[in-house]
Order: sequence, then structure tokens, then C-alpha cells
Amino acid sequence: MIHIASRVPEPAVRRLTATLYGYAFLSDLVLLYPLYVVFFVDTGLSVGQISSLFVIWSAAGILFEVPSGAWADVVSRRLLLCLAPLVSAGGFALWVLVPSYPAFALGFLFWGAGGALVSGALEALVWTELDRLGAVDRYARVLGRSRTAGVLGVVLAGVLAGPVLAVGGYPAVGAASVLAGLLAAAVASRFPEHRPASVASEPVGPDDAADLDDDGDLGLWDTLRAGVDQVRTRPPVRAAVLLVAVVAADWGALDEYTPLLALDSGVGAQAVPLLLLLLWAGVTVGGLLAPVGERWGSRGYAALLGLVGVGLAGGALLRHPAGFALLAVAFGAAQLATVLADARLQARISGGSRATVTSLAGMATDVLIIVTYAGYGLLATVAGNAVAFAVTAAPYGVLAVVLLARRRRPGAVSPDAAASTSRQGWSPSR
Repeated sequence: MIHIASRVPEPAVRRLTATLYGYAFLSDLVLLYPLYVVFFVDTGLSVGQISSLFVIWSAAGILFEVPSGAWADVVSRRLLLCLAPLVSAGGFALWVLVPSYPAFALGFLFWGAGGALVSGALEALVWTELDRLGAVDRYARVLGRSRTAGVLGVVLAGVLAGPVLAVGGYPAVGAASVLAGLLAAAVASRFPEHRPASVASEPVGPDDAADLDDDGDLGLWDTLRAGVDQVRTRPPVRAAVLLVAVVAADWGALDEYTPLLALDSGVGAQAVPLLLLLLWAGVTVGGLLAPVGERWGSRGYAALLGLVGVGLAGGALLRHPAGFALLAVAFGAAQLATVLADARLQARISGGSRATVTSLAGMATDVLIIVTYAGYGLLATVAGNAVAFAVTAAPYGVLAVVLLARRRRPGAVSPDAAASTSRQGWSPSR
């Protein structure tokens, strides 16, 4: 079905996007973000204990990711988006009220659960609402702008964290973080949500028959099984899930090591935030370029991935502050590639298990991030941060070659060839 832009109810779209951008901004306006490692050290935790907390955090995300996605498909996605910042805020409150290793571990469980509640539910709600309004072709640009709003929240949190800490200490920083969560929950209550109870009454063609078991009034277990079956039995969906996981996990993990890379470049600790700000500027631009990226085919997307790999490796191996300019370009390209991969996934999902399938991609991303952490740690121990950073970026080059090889394969048929572009969106197979 081709939607006519002039019939799109603009006030409804503006309400959805304004709510989304406000929610993304407030969800990341957490003043504890730039300080929690320092907070742990000041509390007396060792490096080993801090590392174990990161493992708990990642494990919590994996544990809650898929069940929360199925829950979002069964109940209300808006409800989960309201609960998510409240759960995370509860963890932050626990940190500052009872600063100790057990409290930090429990807080990370809360934080991981809060992130899992958002993952899948948010993308599914936005896609479904835009589709209902006849504006699904705007999904990539809307998602890109929401990611940019989140980045701005992180940047503002970094700017405010120091002054708030100086005035009121960690209790004030924690209170501000909890307040941001409360505000995010309030904004989430403004999300529109229209969920069709069943599609059984809709005309069904031969290609749609297999999707009927993914819709209707399914229970939690049936919804979870329908989402898993969709990934397992439909190669285009499975490929899209893997693409999201690989593209998002690599630079998501490398981001944690950029402060170490900055110190290795010869700058003092006081200059590290400035170099990291340059990276966040690149990420911001990358999110805003989604409308441009939507027009690219498989070769353009492969070139984008190649740029990510070359930029990450080159910027690291320069071992100089100037290398962060290359890293900023690479991080911006990685953000754009992630947004486009997510749009491709949403376009290929059908039925009522949208949030479940998206959460499966999130779980795969979390697993790959943990693997990347382990690999980076081993490489850095042997060869240093710069080499580990460059080697860890190699999957982007490999993926670019694979996409180009698939496109050039004789007789290869695009899985999207028979579908409307308004429903399928961007695809590297095109």
C-alpha cells in the first residue's frame, strides 16, 4: 500500500515525535552517567569489583530482554515505556541511599531491566503508530532524531554533573538522576498507542497466511514463541536481526574504551572529556543523516560500513589527539548504520510479535557486546589499546565485503523485490 503524504495527519505525527524526542532526552539525562565509575571508586570498590558489576549489568539486559519484548506485545507498550525509567531510577536511588557493592549490583539489575523494558517496545510502538498514520516512510529519520535527542541528554548530563556534584555531592547527583526518570515516565504517558486486537477479519493472501499465528490475542508464551519462530523460519528477518546485532555491538562496546584511547594519545585527564565530546558530536550528526542514508542501496551501505571500520582503526592507530577527528566520523557513520539497520529490521517484521523480534535483536547485541569486551581485554593486554581498538573494528570491513559479494552473486534476487518500498524501507539487498 502506498501512502499519500498529503493525507498524513501532521498534528498526530508531531505529537508522536515530540513525545519520542522528549522521552529519549530525559531518559539519558542521567547525571550519574559520567560519574558512576568514580562513585564506585570513592566508595572503595576495586577494579575487579567494578568489572563484575559491568558483567551483572550486561547479564541483566540479556536476561530481561526477550521476556520484556514479549510482554510489550501482550500488554501495553506505552505501559512498559512508563515503567522503564521508574525501574532505572529505583536503582539510582538505591546507589546513593545505600552505597555498597550489594546495592550497586542490585542497582545494575534494575538498570538492565529498565533498558530491556524500553528495547523492542519503543521501536515497535513508533513503527506501529507511524504505519497507522500513513507515515511509516519517516521511521528512519524519526529514529535518528530520537537517538540524537538521547545524545544531547548525555551531553547535558556531562555538563551538569560536575557543578551538581560540587554543590550537593553524590546525593544531589542521584536525586537529579531520579528526577529525570520520573519526568521521562510522565512524558511516556503521552505516547499514543493503538493496538488492533486481531487481524483475522482482514483479507488474507497466500503470502500472508503464515503470519496469522503471529497476530491476535496471544498469551505471553505464544507471543514469545511466535517472535522466535519468525526469526527462525524467515531468512530476511533473521538476516536483519543479525545485521542489527553486529553493527550496533561493535561500536557500542568500543565506546567504553575511548577514554583509555584518549589517555594513550598523550593528553591529560582534563582533556579527555573534550575529546569524547567530539565523538558525541559525530554521533549526533550521524543520527540526523538518516534521511540521506535511506536513499542508499547496498553499495552505499557497504561503503558506510567500510568507512566505520577504516575510521575506527585509523583514528586509533594514529595514537594522537588528531585521530579523534577520524573516530568522530567513524562513530557518526556507525550511528547512521545502526539506525538504517533498525529501520530495515522493522520493515521486515510482520504480525503481532514486533517488540519480541526487536528484543531478540537487542539480546543478540548484548551477547556480542560481552564477547567484544572479552576479546578487547585479551588483545589490549598483549598489544595495547590502539591495536585492540583497530582489530575489534575489523568486522565492519568484513560485513561490507559480505554485503557487496551478496549483491554481485549471479542470479541473486532481492528479498524485497516484490514488496512496496513504503512497507519495506531501506534494504542493503536492494
